[in-house]
Amino acid sequence: MRVSVFTEPHRGATYDDQLRFARAVEAGGFEGFLRADHYQFLGSDPGLPGPTDAWLTLAALARETTRIRLGTLVTSATFRLPGPLAVMVAQVDQMSGGRVELGIGAGWYEREHTSYGIPFPAVGERFDRLAEQLEVITGLWRTPVGETYSFTGEHYRLVDAPALPKPVQRPGPPVIVGGSGPRRTPELAARYADEFNVPFKSVAETAAAYERVVEACDRHGRPASGRGPLVLSAAIAVAIGRTDAEARLRAAPLHAKSALPPEDAVVGSPARLVDRIGEFAAVGATRVHLRLTDLADLDHLELVAEVLPHLGHADAPATGG
Repeated sequence: MRVSVFTEPHRGATYDDQLRFARAVEAGGFEGFLRADHYQFLGSDPGLPGPTDAWLTLAALARETTRIRLGTLVTSATFRLPGPLAVMVAQVDQMSGGRVELGIGAGWYEREHTSYGIPFPAVGERFDRLAEQLEVITGLWRTPVGETYSFTGEHYRLVDAPALPKPVQRPGPPVIVGGSGPRRTPELAARYADEFNVPFKSVAETAAAYERVVEACDRHGRPASGRGPLVLSAAIAVAIGRTDAEARLRAAPLHAKSALPPEDAVVGSPARLVDRIGEFAAVGATRVHLRLTDLADLDHLELVAEVLPHLGHADAPATGG
């Protein structure tokens, strides 16, 4: 099982907080450090001292770490144009020596768009834009050096783009598409993604989502398309402790009012986390992203790291394909 740590710095974390945490993630033997891409806290708390930009932060972390994978769960397609985003991610991949992953989604939290003047179209258009962004970004990365890339869609048009710079990972950094939507999300994952992620759902809900994406891969003839097998992953909210009281204390933020839907968190002992990861493995997951709420709680991170030897943990990097 591949195990990464997922964080939500918009809850309130400086760059220095994230750097300290990412270094501890690397020292703890985890495969990767992935972070949310939000510009505002998802509840009533202001999230002081305020947000940090995901890709600016990951670029800096790329120079301050040596082994861990770095990426987003997930970048909102509403935040950035696909051409510049392809340039950003390729550059961070170069800065990291080929350790970057792009998780990307349609965007959903209207409040942060309104707050920062970011257009927020209807959900159908957001998914249309996401599909075009996936086509453009992967197309730019795959274009051979010396050739140009053009694209004409309903929302984006590129003419003779030099398709530079190139990422270290070829044909490009792994792309993660996730969610529990029954139709468009599995289709986009089957067409463009290297990993399909189901966030914070029960094992049964996750298994059903995996079935839908496998069916979509079959419809698109994925084995014959030149892409590798699709990685199936799960994101899990975690609050464990050496005692029940410690676990409950860490779980308190999970009960705060939020714009997020209900989550199937793991609260309790390290053994309970091992069991839950085993249940996800039984339905097909080969990677998990463990969400830890408090970036200042390095003891929690160390406790989670202690379960890695019980998971058949593998930290070999994924590659785009």
